[in-house]
Amino acid sequence: MPLLDPTTWQPRRPSGPEYPVSEPATGSTLGTVVLAGAQDVAPAADAALAAQAEWARVPHFVRAGVLRRAGDLFAAHADELREWLVRESGSIPGKADFELHVAAQECYEAAALASRPAGQVLPSEAPRLSYTRRVPVGVVGVISPFNAPLILSIRSVAPALALGNAVVLKPDPRTAVCGGLALAAVFAEAGLPDGLLHILPGGAETGAALVADPRVPVISFTGSTAAGRTVGEAAGRRLKRAHLELGGNSALIVLEDADLDAVISTAAWGSFFHQGQICMTTGRHLVHASLYEEYVERLAAKADALAVGDPYRAQVHLGPLIDGGQLGKVHGLVGASTAAGAKLAAGGTHEDLFYRPTVLAGVDDHTPAYAEEVFGPVAPVRSFATPEEAAALAAAGSYGLSLGIVTRDPARGLDLAERIPTGIVHINDQTVNDEAVAPFGGVAASGTGARFGGEANLEAFTDVRWTTVRGDVAPYPF
Repeated sequence: MPLLDPTTWQPRRPSGPEYPVSEPATGSTLGTVVLAGAQDVAPAADAALAAQAEWARVPHFVRAGVLRRAGDLFAAHADELREWLVRESGSIPGKADFELHVAAQECYEAAALASRPAGQVLPSEAPRLSYTRRVPVGVVGVISPFNAPLILSIRSVAPALALGNAVVLKPDPRTAVCGGLALAAVFAEAGLPDGLLHILPGGAETGAALVADPRVPVISFTGSTAAGRTVGEAAGRRLKRAHLELGGNSALIVLEDADLDAVISTAAWGSFFHQGQICMTTGRHLVHASLYEEYVERLAAKADALAVGDPYRAQVHLGPLIDGGQLGKVHGLVGASTAAGAKLAAGGTHEDLFYRPTVLAGVDDHTPAYAEEVFGPVAPVRSFATPEEAAALAAAGSYGLSLGIVTRDPARGLDLAERIPTGIVHINDQTVNDEAVAPFGGVAASGTGARFGGEANLEAFTDVRWTTVRGDVAPYPF
């Protein structure tokens, strides 16, 4: 029997309308889910809060066991889950396999969190034991996007559960199955007690209700910077923590000593992986003037050689964009850029939702596809003359998520990186990387800093409680 049986997708059916689970590559309907509205948040939060108290008292090794089994199940059901990721999110199989690998690793790393030292003994001026301990926050609200739906849900859900919390997860309805219902099925089979994980696929009003609910003290949001500002503002008014992982327009700096034979593959991957629908996508190629012309020519040739098509039925490098709205945004930015004077070196065309990998040359600060996050397979290329100019260009703009620097001298690359505000740096690699053990997050308009991996998860999903113990009742002067 499949893990994801459509007849049992939603044992707790929300009150909203039915919504077709669509395949972007063909437009066909894979099934239906029931959307959640704002009115469905309070009952889910109530049930989560009721179940969480007992879960928090469960011995750590029991919670860890559930997380380890969940990790095993992502591997055991890989064929089925891979098909969902390919068909529902438009991923190529290799990208789907990467998501499954990371999902399993997130569960294993979360299992280890359950037995992490929970606090520390403190010195005290009084004759007493004084210590801190980490306690679960209670109910964690998770809002996840469509682009890497499994990873961007599980990396909050797994550590939150491992640390003794319950979770209400609102996945993007466009990937409600592989970003939400798949997790529910995995954790149910892994033995997670009932009531601890609630899946509410829905729109912005559902997310707003989740942020506003007083039973949900922590929000973990991944999405656009515009939406993140709204979430952060609403959470701040309610004095609740909001962990925000937002957009990016990440730069890849190619210094004059770079080996172009090696660089072009790296550069193409950074911009074109998953059709550029990744927050870390290389959105700006900054190339030394001595290499610029050849770089543009070779990157354009690489783009022209990549196969674009249905990733479920053909072996391709790029699949479809998620929907017509995203297609309109990407194509609009490319058209506005060429109208502003950029040269179209490759791509710029599409058939249905299949957008050709695109290279733009001759860009500047006013080129829309260079200045803005495109979230599509578009590589704007700009030249620089000195490392100082490269640093200034990379640091310009509002984002600060990821940075790649290519050079034959890694120490020089590290020195250059010190001048550029960013949450992530990769020397001799492109900007799209992720590991379950690594902290992840950006600065400035890219979010509120690292909140995933090890200590970051402890900070995100627990509160620190100070406790003192005396042998006798404390005496006071009155």
